Amino acid sequence: MQKNVERTSVTNASPDCERTAGDARPVSRVSGFHQDEQGHWVVELTCGHTQHLRHQPPWQARPWVLEAAEREQRIGQTFACGWCAQGAD
Repeated sequence: MQKNVERTSVTNASPDCERTAGDARPVSRVSGFHQDEQGHWVVELTCGHTQHLRHQPPWQARPWVLEAAEREQRIGQTFACGWCAQGAD
């Protein structure tokens, strides 16, 4: 079994993270996407953080990341930022 090593995400200050009503978890918005050195898609968030969004069935089923039109539809949508939730800056 091959271990999947991920680079850490950008950990900029996070003033743009929001808290949704009735939810203590911070939420950011999708601002764009790019591919890493291996061709995996990475979401860029308004808070400055990033997160890999791999499509590797059956463990990670995200077929929408493979289609440019579907990625484009996600821009501006809310995204629960795990880095902001941890207080990482």
